[in-house]
Amino acid sequence: MSDRHTAPQSEKKPFLYVVVCAAGIAGDVGKLITAAQEAHWDVGVVATPQGLGFIDATAVEAQTGFPIRSAWRLPGQPRPLPPADAIAVAPATFNTINKWAAGISDTLAVGILCEAYGFGIPTAVLPYLNSAQAAHPAYGRSLARLREMGVLISSYEPHQPAAGGGADLFRWEEALELLTPELAGGG
Repeated sequence: MSDRHTAPQSEKKPFLYVVVCAAGIAGDVGKLITAAQEAHWDVGVVATPQGLGFIDATAVEAQTGFPIRSAWRLPGQPRPLPPADAIAVAPATFNTINKWAAGISDTLAVGILCEAYGFGIPTAVLPYLNSAQAAHPAYGRSLARLREMGVLISSYEPHQPAAGGGADLFRWEEALELLTPELAGGG
């Protein structure tokens, strides 16, 4: 009865990379991980080197079941994460957004983002910065460049400088809201 052995197999879950940058709200990344897991994603976290200091690495690794990536792997080392089906950059800082748009691949996190374009991996970004940073001309140009590249950008409005950060207005789940139609449309 080979039909029994060809019964529907459990489908492979899509794999989401969450790129975490050094921002005050980064410690809440578990909210996005939980939302993604509830939406049947497997999740791996890639942190900028500075972003590592803003998250509880032990808790994040326990929640995802995967090691956090932050540095390039050495030749011959296995890949600790499966390939990404989609990427969410949350929170995305002024620095990371500008480096990514300019193609400055000086960290693993930004390197992955730069390559995602060439691989056609759907990518959503949830900027988190203050209005003084957002006023800099490079920021607007960087967002325009990312939009030209097909990056999906959240609706978060920059918060006032030194005003506590606007964490209550940051919608972690917006990353999934942006990516879901992209993936359903054959992306």
